[in-house]
Amino acid sequence: MATDLLSPLPKSATDLFGDPIEDSQPLWLNPTKFSDPEFDPESYIADLRTFVPFDTLRSELRSHLGALKHELVELINRDYTDFVSLSTKLVDVDAAVVRMRAPLLEIKEKILAFRGSVDGSLVALQIRLKQRSQANEAREVLELLLDTFHVVSKVEKLIKELPTVTADWPNGTMSSTDKARLSNGISFQLAENGTNLRETQSMLLERIASEMNRLKFYIAHAQNMPFIENMVKRTQNASLLLDTSLGHCFENGLEHRDENAIYNCLRAYAAIDNSSSAEEIFRSTVVAPFIQKIIPHGSSGAVGGSSGDGLEQDYERIKQHIEEDCKFLLEISFTENSGLHVFSFLTNSILKEVLSAIEKGKPGAFSPGRPTEFLKNYKATLGFLDYLEGYCLSRSDVAKLREQPVYVEFIKKWNTEVYFSLRFQEIAGGLDSALMTTTLVPSRNSSNQEYSQSLVLKQSISLMDCLRSCWRDDVLLIACSDKFLRLFLQLLSRYSNWLSAGLNARKAGNASASPGSEWATAAASDDFLYVIHDLNCLVEEVCGDYLGHVLGLLKLCSPEVLDLVKQSILQGGDSLKALQPLVINSIVESLVEKSVEDLRQLKGITATYRMTNKPLPVRHSPYVSGILRPLKAFLEGEKAATYLTRELKQELLQGAAFEITRRYYELASDLVSVARKTESSLQKIRLGAQRRAGASSDVSDHNVSDTAKICMQLFLDIQEYGRNLASLGIDAANIPEYCSLWQCVAPSDRQNTISL
Repeated sequence: MATDLLSPLPKSATDLFGDPIEDSQPLWLNPTKFSDPEFDPESYIADLRTFVPFDTLRSELRSHLGALKHELVELINRDYTDFVSLSTKLVDVDAAVVRMRAPLLEIKEKILAFRGSVDGSLVALQIRLKQRSQANEAREVLELLLDTFHVVSKVEKLIKELPTVTADWPNGTMSSTDKARLSNGISFQLAENGTNLRETQSMLLERIASEMNRLKFYIAHAQNMPFIENMVKRTQNASLLLDTSLGHCFENGLEHRDENAIYNCLRAYAAIDNSSSAEEIFRSTVVAPFIQKIIPHGSSGAVGGSSGDGLEQDYERIKQHIEEDCKFLLEISFTENSGLHVFSFLTNSILKEVLSAIEKGKPGAFSPGRPTEFLKNYKATLGFLDYLEGYCLSRSDVAKLREQPVYVEFIKKWNTEVYFSLRFQEIAGGLDSALMTTTLVPSRNSSNQEYSQSLVLKQSISLMDCLRSCWRDDVLLIACSDKFLRLFLQLLSRYSNWLSAGLNARKAGNASASPGSEWATAAASDDFLYVIHDLNCLVEEVCGDYLGHVLGLLKLCSPEVLDLVKQSILQGGDSLKALQPLVINSIVESLVEKSVEDLRQLKGITATYRMTNKPLPVRHSPYVSGILRPLKAFLEGEKAATYLTRELKQELLQGAAFEITRRYYELASDLVSVARKTESSLQKIRLGAQRRAGASSDVSDHNVSDTAKICMQLFLDIQEYGRNLASLGIDAANIPEYCSLWQCVAPSDRQNTISL
């Protein structure tokens, strides 16, 4: 029985009392989807696994499988009798199969016969279609050959209507007798009808060129055919006759400036895609003669010119001849919707001849070894190129002109990289030479009056000269403006590094460790006032007039580029401004060291009052008046009055006063500390001696101690020091170290109030 197949259903997670609960599947399990024809188990499981753990999913599916098996067993048990009797009802099945086979075989035979008939018809149809396609191809080839033959014959017929140029004039020129006849017997018209004859001939040539264009098309589509190969010689002869006749007609039109004839000839050249021949004829017949007069040259090289290697005057004369001799043809070639855009007479005729003439007649013009002449020639060349571009009617024409090989080659002849390298060595080398001096060199009587009233040091004047040189008209190349801007920043960096290295060497007290820093260790304190003054002048100049001049030269650049240039120059000025505090600190350190030499005398106070019976001091020590003497002498000196502004003077005064006071406090506090420790030790020794002598321990010395005398002397000294600070305009009470020093040495009843 099927009941033996029953197995207990797995218990659900919600079966709390041990009995299975029907239809206890969770909400996310929908068994009805399993019977969907488009059900995909992999995607279904992948979707469920995003929010259902794998173990839970597997458990629920197994539970559902068990439920299905249980349902299947119930169905079999319910209809078990019908299931067993199913096989007994299947009788005489073989006979039924035999009866059904006969009509099926008959239908199969009919279908096979019909299929064979259709296949035969299809093969016959394909054969006929192939034959028709071959016939069409043969007809097309035949038509192509006939058209080719007709075009060749037509071209030869049209050529016969022209003068027999190639037959009688190998060099393309007519003799006086040949001008009297045409091959078809038509005589030349009289001289006054020559214009009509040229125009008629040019129109005929344009027609022949159009037919030749068709002929080339046909030949290109009928290659490797015997018929075409047999016509190659006739085609070549026709092409040669056309080129010769067209060249002669074009030369004749140029000679007489017949615009109609020239226009027709150019259209003929464009039709046969032979623009180079027209450009070469124009170059050799029109351009070359006047270029030879302006820049004489020969095959052996330069033949000498009156203006050396200068090109400015030559370009002016060339422009004049272009206006007179070439403008009419250029206007024709730039005619709108004429189809003559394929010609480039500006580059392949004019510029090519100019380049050749300069290379042969004035090769030194391209040499950057003479930077001044090179720059003049280069600027004149750019002006000439701008003049040629002025004949272009649109931006696209200008772009096309600049892409021409001759134009590119002409630009490459001017080696601006070498020019900039030479200028770099000249400018940067001048600054390096100035910075290699071992001393600061004032130059009040400099011959350069532009800077003598502002800058003082020769090194600073040299820097400003170099900065100016970067953007002078006789130095700057706009094409290299980015390189000159970088050179400007490098010059500022070189000057800044020179100053920084010198200040660091002075601070370290070792000039040999940094070559080129000897000037700093040898300079006096007031010499650095020159540096401060020059830094202010340089910053003002660089961020003022210099910046405006550079932006004016680059006004054609985009606003973004101008903004970057402005930021870089201002950043260079800021780099100079950042050096000013370092110079001030160097001056302060020098003044402080001089003051400390007098401060060290306060160590003598200990020797004055230690183990002596001197009374309490009543006046300050002599060394106090010398502490601020170097600072006062420096500020009252002529250089400080000349080169220091009020703000810088106050900044330097405060910096020096604060630092001197700090050092004063360190020395005085150390002295008081040592004195108090010594006194404490001596006091202990005295007490021990008294005890050993049997004296009363309450006996004390009512005399003033040595430490008190020392502190009183220091107190009197710092009072005088404070008065000296006040004479310089510094309130001692505002200096934290002075307040600390006051509390260290002042009597107990005066520590809270500073009174001088």
